[in-house]
Amino acid sequence: MRRPYVRALALVAVAAVIPLASPTPAAADSVVIGGYSVEISKSPWAVALASRDRFGGTRAGQFCGGAVIGRSTVLTAAHCLGEEALGAPLGKIRDLKVISGRGDLLGDGGREIPVREIRVNPAYDSYTNAGDAAVLTLAEPLPASSVIRMADPGDAAYRPGTDAVVYGWGDTTGKGDFAHGLRAARVRVLSDAVCEKAYPGGVDGTYLADSMLCAGEPDGGRDACQGDSGGPLVAQGRLIGLVSWGSGCGLADSPGVYTRASGAVRGLDAGR
Repeated sequence: MRRPYVRALALVAVAAVIPLASPTPAAADSVVIGGYSVEISKSPWAVALASRDRFGGTRAGQFCGGAVIGRSTVLTAAHCLGEEALGAPLGKIRDLKVISGRGDLLGDGGREIPVREIRVNPAYDSYTNAGDAAVLTLAEPLPASSVIRMADPGDAAYRPGTDAVVYGWGDTTGKGDFAHGLRAARVRVLSDAVCEKAYPGGVDGTYLADSMLCAGEPDGGRDACQGDSGGPLVAQGRLIGLVSWGSGCGLADSPGVYTRASGAVRGLDAGR
């Protein structure tokens, strides 16, 4: 079943979640399927999107991820800000914040910064997930050391076979078991041909090379999952993608699909 990797919302604003799919579970200690723990100090550009009003306070209200691309600018997935993901119109979310510098959502380190402005890619298509990107402007700036450089179009980091790492606080098993600590998983950038074969159209979704890329392992086991949406995919020290959608979590021949970072920026610039 095609679905974006946003955290599912319970019928009331509590910490409980409802998984959107039930793929074969990964190991119980994995998150960002097949992952490992990382120190937030080594990846300060990885941030959490949070709303306690909508998602409860147990995990600080985290429901998606994002990447810091400017001192006051966070790039995330457009679908994270849709009514289906939030359970309410975006305009009614009064406590949307970005959590920076806090790897453990159960702790109180780092900063919770209100979002001052939201700009969703006007070309975003919620059916195909094309152009799945949005920019959040923060009410307070972050240190320059928190900013990650984005890969330009044609950057070598996009080449098939390139080692990459995806970051997030998402589902640990594919069944709604969310982590409280930041995790990462090593994946490989896959060719457009492989991605098009995996998602040629229909219920599993359509891969569109101009605005997407995919990454994973042919045999599965390493992937993003629910709650990781909008989180960064990094290769060679540069941001190349944002967690967007996929079929299941960590399944063979079903790689994760990411918003292509260079395409996301072009789409947002075109909408100004």
